[in-house]
Amino acid sequence: MANAFNPISGSKRSLHVQVAREIARGILSGNIPEGSLLPGEMVLCEQFGISRTALREAVKLLTSKGLLESRPKVGTRIVSRSYWNFLDPQLIEWMDGLIDTDQFCHKFLGLRRAIEPEACALAAKFATADQRIELSETFQQMVEIAEAEEFNQQLWMEVDTKFHSLIFNATGNDFYLPFGNILTTMFVNFIAHSSEEGSTCIKEHRQIYDAIMAGNSDKARQASAAHLLESNHRLPVAS
Repeated sequence: MANAFNPISGSKRSLHVQVAREIARGILSGNIPEGSLLPGEMVLCEQFGISRTALREAVKLLTSKGLLESRPKVGTRIVSRSYWNFLDPQLIEWMDGLIDTDQFCHKFLGLRRAIEPEACALAAKFATADQRIELSETFQQMVEIAEAEEFNQQLWMEVDTKFHSLIFNATGNDFYLPFGNILTTMFVNFIAHSSEEGSTCIKEHRQIYDAIMAGNSDKARQASAAHLLESNHRLPVAS
């Protein structure tokens, strides 16, 4: 392992989460290589300044996210990257700051392109009356923020995230709901980047909104795909 860990402090209830985060960030950053073994329990407990119970809870948490596997007489090994649960919301949070912002946004945009246009098409077809009302209220908030004399980025991030989350909730397909939750987790950093200079893509959002409200699946799909172009999010076009 490239670096030893520093002692962890905090409430006993959160200790194992803090430890899991530190180990996870070491793995995600590549400082702890895939296939390598973690130091033994005694060594890690001494480095972190924690009990065996807290360490074992941390290892259990990381094992559930696909990062570690423990075997008797072998130890705790870092699992191959192909098994890491990158869609885990907590893991997404722990990745913050570990990769270049543009690289993160490009990857996230790729995920959205694969899922979101169809979610918009389904929402246009299956959204209930109450869901359409809530989407309408949220979009009106977006318009107000976008047209305000002074742009409130924090408020925009919250309302923009809600707008897209509502679309996933309105698909009528339960299998889309987890992706909506995942996207919500990742939206924070993505929207912070794309709206940094006051960009809201309100025109593109309006096209998505109008198509869903009109019940036009094809236009909703097309509007979403157009919205997800790199140029709308302060990103260089991928080569």
